[in-house]
Amino acid sequence: MAVAMWAEKYRPSTLNEIKNQTEIVGRLRKFVETKAMPHCLFAGPPGTGKTTAALCLAHDLFGERYMDVFMELNASDARGIDVVRTTVKEFARIATISGAPFKILVLDEADNMTDDAQHALRRTMERYTETCRFILCCNYSGKIIEPIQSRCAVFRFTPLSEDDVKEYLRQIAKKENVKFTEDGIKAVIEVAEGDMRKAINTLQAAASLKKAVNEESVYLVIGRAKPKDVKEMLELAFNGDFLKAREKLRLMLVEYGLSGTDIVKQIHSEIFRMTIPEKKKVALADAIGEVDYRLVEGADEEVQLSALLARLTLVAERANQ
Repeated sequence: MAVAMWAEKYRPSTLNEIKNQTEIVGRLRKFVETKAMPHCLFAGPPGTGKTTAALCLAHDLFGERYMDVFMELNASDARGIDVVRTTVKEFARIATISGAPFKILVLDEADNMTDDAQHALRRTMERYTETCRFILCCNYSGKIIEPIQSRCAVFRFTPLSEDDVKEYLRQIAKKENVKFTEDGIKAVIEVAEGDMRKAINTLQAAASLKKAVNEESVYLVIGRAKPKDVKEMLELAFNGDFLKAREKLRLMLVEYGLSGTDIVKQIHSEIFRMTIPEKKKVALADAIGEVDYRLVEGADEEVQLSALLARLTLVAERANQ
């Protein structure tokens, strides 16, 4: 028997079940009350409820058989002009036979559509307004052409608060009989960074290890170093012990099998948590950015990260002179 993905299993089905986005949910409820809505642009980071909000809106507008007048396309897969001229146009132009006043077409990740496809979509949106409403979901609204933006009501989704994510994770853990520790839930929230989908998937992955979800199991399943390991490595470098700091780095790269890019990101996050002078943080952020660029360009991970640790050690020595 296949195990259901918890992110889908516990996805809200009505607007009342959506966490956090209070103002947005309030505006969408007005559409349900009036049984009318404009074209919409849902913008915001991944996992903040954009596609879910579109599904819940359709459900609340049209009832249990909302899928009869609802279509969702992922614009990352269907990003060209041909899809707009065929699939999108065919769905939008045919009036409903169910008594619903209009259909809803959701284009997920619409910011990945080509400019030509977006211009073709704009014409389709204008022509078939009476029969279809479009909801465009994107991470970056700036990548959507202005003529489309001006034809849509814009909704900006924000990352979920730690309290909301924690409450939802606790509810899921209780329903799935998953035991967890406080440091485990804290680790899930930290790696999710406001992305509810990522938080739920991480919890399910950690729970699959058949033991209580704790900090160690969370970082094991996502392939990231523990913050305390990164912090310890940085402290060794700041204290002038370059060789021990490098040993810690090799442990993360070789034994834990972590990628250099992920370690760089964690170093960047940890630097701003440390109690060091502001000028030193600026110098270190500059060095981290340089190493990150070199890694993206294909430079050797161990060489570049060792050079970064050496630079941290030198910065600390100069500050102490």
